Amino acid sequence: MIRVRIDTACGAVVVAVDDAAAPLSSAAFLSYVDQGLLAGTTIYRIVTAQNQPEGTTHPIEVIQWGRTFDEISPLAPIAHEGTDQTGLSHRRGTLSMARRAIGTAGHAYVFCMGGDLASLDEHGGRNPDGHGFAAFGEVIGGWDVLSAIFARAEAIERIAHRIAILSAARI
Repeated sequence: MIRVRIDTACGAVVVAVDDAAAPLSSAAFLSYVDQGLLAGTTIYRIVTAQNQPEGTTHPIEVIQWGRTFDEISPLAPIAHEGTDQTGLSHRRGTLSMARRAIGTAGHAYVFCMGGDLASLDEHGGRNPDGHGFAAFGEVIGGWDVLSAIFARAEAIERIAHRIAILSAARI
Protein backbone atom coordinates (compact mmCIF):
# COMPACT_ATOMS: atom_id res chain seq x y z
CA MET A 1 0.00 0.00 0.00
CA ILE A 2 1.19 3.45 -0.93
CA ARG A 3 0.03 6.35 1.22
CA VAL A 4 -0.94 9.69 -0.32
CA ARG A 5 -1.87 12.92 1.46
CA ILE A 6 -4.45 15.07 -0.32
CA ASP A 7 -4.61 18.65 0.96
CA THR A 8 -7.94 20.36 0.38
CA ALA A 9 -9.06 23.86 1.31
CA CYS A 10 -10.85 22.17 4.24
CA GLY A 11 -7.90 20.09 5.49
CA ALA A 12 -5.99 16.92 4.69
CA VAL A 13 -7.17 13.44 3.77
CA VAL A 14 -4.81 10.43 3.70
CA VAL A 15 -5.46 7.46 1.44
CA ALA A 16 -3.81 4.07 1.03
CA VAL A 17 -3.49 3.11 -2.63
CA ASP A 18 -3.65 -0.66 -3.22
CA ASP A 19 -1.12 -1.02 -6.02
CA ALA A 20 -1.00 -4.82 -5.56
CA ALA A 21 -4.72 -5.44 -6.14
CA ALA A 22 -5.34 -2.58 -8.61
CA PRO A 23 -2.03 -1.87 -10.36
CA LEU A 24 -3.44 -0.08 -13.42
CA SER A 25 -5.76 2.30 -11.55
CA SER A 26 -3.14 2.88 -8.83
CA ALA A 27 -0.44 3.71 -11.38
CA ALA A 28 -2.73 6.17 -13.16
CA PHE A 29 -3.64 7.93 -9.90
CA LEU A 30 -0.02 8.03 -8.77
CA SER A 31 1.00 9.55 -12.12
CA TYR A 32 -1.32 12.46 -11.36
CA VAL A 33 0.05 12.68 -7.82
CA ASP A 34 3.74 12.48 -8.80
CA GLN A 35 3.39 15.03 -11.61
CA GLY A 36 1.52 17.51 -9.41
CA LEU A 37 -1.53 17.34 -11.65
CA LEU A 38 -4.08 17.22 -8.84
CA ALA A 39 -3.08 20.60 -7.39
CA GLY A 40 -5.56 23.16 -8.62
CA THR A 41 -8.35 20.66 -9.23
CA THR A 42 -11.53 20.72 -7.17
CA ILE A 43 -14.16 18.80 -5.32
CA TYR A 44 -17.09 19.50 -7.63
CA ARG A 45 -19.78 16.93 -6.85
CA ILE A 46 -21.24 15.75 -3.56
CA VAL A 47 -23.94 13.11 -3.87
CA THR A 48 -26.17 12.53 -0.85
CA ALA A 49 -29.36 10.61 -0.24
CA GLN A 50 -31.22 13.94 -0.39
CA ASN A 51 -29.89 15.41 -3.66
CA GLN A 52 -30.18 12.49 -6.06
CA PRO A 53 -32.98 12.55 -8.60
CA GLU A 54 -36.24 11.10 -7.33
CA GLY A 55 -36.60 7.46 -8.32
CA THR A 56 -32.86 6.72 -8.38
CA THR A 57 -32.74 2.94 -8.26
CA HIS A 58 -29.18 2.67 -6.93
CA PRO A 59 -28.58 5.62 -4.60
CA ILE A 60 -25.02 6.43 -3.55
CA GLU A 61 -23.20 8.82 -1.26
CA VAL A 62 -19.88 10.05 -2.66
CA ILE A 63 -17.58 13.04 -2.94
CA GLN A 64 -16.25 13.43 -6.49
CA TRP A 65 -13.07 15.37 -7.20
CA GLY A 66 -10.20 15.89 -9.63
CA ARG A 67 -10.92 17.06 -13.16
CA THR A 68 -14.47 17.14 -14.50
CA PHE A 69 -15.28 15.30 -17.70
CA ASP A 70 -15.65 18.70 -19.38
CA GLU A 71 -11.98 19.52 -18.73
CA ILE A 72 -9.12 18.36 -20.90
CA SER A 73 -7.13 15.65 -19.18
CA PRO A 74 -3.34 16.02 -19.29
CA LEU A 75 -2.85 12.23 -19.34
CA ALA A 76 -4.50 9.56 -21.46
CA PRO A 77 -7.44 7.66 -19.94
CA ILE A 78 -6.87 4.09 -18.83
CA ALA A 79 -8.50 0.73 -19.46
CA HIS A 80 -11.16 -0.32 -16.96
CA GLU A 81 -9.92 -2.33 -13.99
CA GLY A 82 -13.14 -3.62 -12.46
CA THR A 83 -13.81 -4.99 -9.03
CA ASP A 84 -14.19 -8.53 -10.40
CA GLN A 85 -10.56 -8.27 -11.52
CA THR A 86 -9.14 -6.61 -8.38
CA GLY A 87 -11.21 -8.24 -5.66
CA LEU A 88 -11.83 -4.82 -4.12
CA SER A 89 -15.30 -3.48 -3.41
CA HIS A 90 -16.99 -0.16 -2.81
CA ARG A 91 -17.79 0.56 0.81
CA ARG A 92 -17.41 3.51 3.14
CA GLY A 93 -13.92 4.92 2.64
CA THR A 94 -13.17 3.40 -0.76
CA LEU A 95 -11.23 5.55 -3.22
CA SER A 96 -12.40 4.84 -6.76
CA MET A 97 -12.09 6.09 -10.34
CA ALA A 98 -14.99 8.05 -11.75
CA ARG A 99 -15.79 7.38 -15.39
CA ARG A 100 -18.39 7.76 -18.04
CA ALA A 101 -17.80 4.99 -20.58
CA ILE A 102 -15.29 2.14 -20.30
CA GLY A 103 -11.83 3.55 -21.02
CA THR A 104 -12.54 7.14 -19.88
CA ALA A 105 -11.19 6.92 -16.31
CA GLY A 106 -8.02 8.40 -14.95
CA HIS A 107 -8.61 12.01 -14.00
CA ALA A 108 -11.63 12.04 -11.66
CA TYR A 109 -12.07 10.20 -8.38
CA VAL A 110 -14.63 9.52 -5.68
CA PHE A 111 -14.49 9.02 -1.95
CA CYS A 112 -17.29 6.63 -0.97
CA MET A 113 -19.13 8.11 1.98
CA GLY A 114 -22.06 5.72 2.39
CA GLY A 115 -21.94 2.24 3.84
CA ASP A 116 -21.93 -0.70 1.46
CA LEU A 117 -21.98 0.71 -2.08
CA ALA A 118 -22.02 -2.59 -3.96
CA SER A 119 -24.04 -0.85 -6.68
CA LEU A 120 -20.73 0.70 -7.77
CA ASP A 121 -19.05 -2.71 -8.12
CA GLU A 122 -18.97 -4.85 -11.25
CA HIS A 123 -22.57 -5.94 -12.05
CA GLY A 124 -23.77 -3.58 -9.30
CA GLY A 125 -26.35 -1.77 -11.36
CA ARG A 126 -25.36 1.88 -10.84
CA ASN A 127 -23.66 2.13 -14.24
CA PRO A 128 -25.91 1.05 -17.12
CA ASP A 129 -23.09 -0.86 -18.84
CA GLY A 130 -22.82 -3.17 -15.81
CA HIS A 131 -19.06 -2.81 -15.42
CA GLY A 132 -19.09 -0.68 -12.30
CA PHE A 133 -16.21 1.49 -11.26
CA ALA A 134 -12.55 0.85 -10.41
CA ALA A 135 -11.87 0.80 -6.66
CA PHE A 136 -8.16 1.16 -5.91
CA GLY A 137 -7.66 2.51 -2.39
CA GLU A 138 -9.17 3.57 0.88
CA VAL A 139 -9.29 6.54 3.22
CA ILE A 140 -7.08 5.99 6.26
CA GLY A 141 -7.08 9.50 7.73
CA GLY A 142 -8.98 12.74 7.59
CA TRP A 143 -12.51 11.49 8.15
CA ASP A 144 -13.30 14.72 10.01
CA VAL A 145 -12.32 16.65 6.87
CA LEU A 146 -14.38 14.42 4.57
CA SER A 147 -17.37 14.66 6.92
CA ALA A 148 -17.12 18.47 6.91
CA ILE A 149 -16.90 18.47 3.10
CA PHE A 150 -19.84 16.06 2.80
CA ALA A 151 -21.86 18.39 5.04
CA ARG A 152 -21.39 21.12 2.40
CA ALA A 153 -23.59 19.24 -0.07
CA GLU A 154 -26.07 21.39 -1.94
CA ALA A 155 -29.55 20.83 -3.37
CA ILE A 156 -28.03 19.34 -6.53
CA GLU A 157 -25.06 17.00 -6.90
CA ARG A 158 -22.77 19.42 -8.77
CA ILE A 159 -21.91 21.98 -6.16
CA ALA A 160 -21.77 25.68 -7.01
CA HIS A 161 -19.10 26.35 -4.39
CA ARG A 162 -16.29 24.01 -5.36
CA ILE A 163 -13.62 23.10 -2.84
CA ALA A 164 -9.99 23.43 -3.92
CA ILE A 165 -7.51 20.58 -3.97
CA LEU A 166 -4.27 22.30 -2.98
CA SER A 167 -1.86 19.41 -3.40
CA ALA A 168 -1.43 15.65 -3.34
CA ALA A 169 1.81 13.85 -2.52
CA ARG A 170 3.11 10.47 -1.45
CA ILE A 171 3.97 10.24 2.24
